[in-house]
Amino acid sequence: MKRTRHTATQIVGMLREAEALLSAGKKVEEVSRHLGIAETTYYRWRAEYNGIQVDQVTRMKELEEENRRLKQVVAEQALDISVLREVARGNY
Repeated sequence: MKRTRHTATQIVGMLREAEALLSAGKKVEEVSRHLGIAETTYYRWRAEYNGIQVDQVTRMKELEEENRRLKQVVAEQALDISVLREVARGNY
């Protein structure tokens, strides 16, 4: 089975559709088949994105990207400090 990637916005939309179908009396198995995903995927998405609005998802992704960049900056600074300490000791 081909693996497809869904954006966070698509996932939130699919979860809303799933909630509507579930409230109409359909079972999770039927809903996941309708959405074209596995039941485990539905439960994983629901655990991660349940109750989140679309604008919150985009903000969350922006924050994750900013966090990744900041971690990279800290790692580079730690490496620079390590190199400078070695040079200061004369171990080059």
